[in-house]
Order: sequence, then C-alpha cells, then structure tokens
Amino acid sequence: MTNESFENVILELRRGVIVLAVLSRLDEEQYGYSLINGLKEHGLEIDQGTLYPLLRRLESQGLLQSNWRIESDRPRRYYTLSDEGRSLLPRLKEEWTNIVSMLDKMLK
Repeated sequence: MTNESFENVILELRRGVIVLAVLSRLDEEQYGYSLINGLKEHGLEIDQGTLYPLLRRLESQGLLQSNWRIESDRPRRYYTLSDEGRSLLPRLKEEWTNIVSMLDKMLK
C-alpha cells in the first residue's frame, strides 16, 4: 500500500467520527475557530474546509442551531446543539460504543 493510499484510508475512517466529535463538543456554544482548537486539543485535527460545510449540514438537519454575534468588532457565528441534537447525541454515543466493542472483538 502506498503512502497516498494509506492516507486515503485514514481520511475515510476519520470521516465517520467527525460528526460525533463535533456534536460532542457543542453542548456549550462555540464558534468555528474555537471548535477547531478544542478538537485539536483532543487529538482530532479538522480544517475549516471540512468543518464549516459540516456545521451547515448539521444545522440544516436540525441537529444544531446558530446565531451571529459581533465580538471584538468581528461577527462570529456561534453553534450549539438543538433540542433534537441533544436527544440524538446519547444514542450516537451508545452506537459508537457498540461499534468500538464489535471492532475490538474482530481485531483481536
């Protein structure tokens, strides 16, 4: 497997966890840059070109809500979980735990 092929497989694996990671960080209101930094502090690097379309998609699906605020003379869009997102997150976490457990058994 070439290095490029390996990187492509890694990207595919990461795509599956980014939604859960983003939702799990939005129990408190955050703007995009703070979200990127918070995820990075936990070991998940995500670029703006991936994050912002994801945030818009999750909001259009009703899982997030957002509002604009001007702080330090800059408008920022703040995101937080919607009621639907708050009720879905525990179910997603449970599903994630089940998937990890299953894969752990398969990979031993």
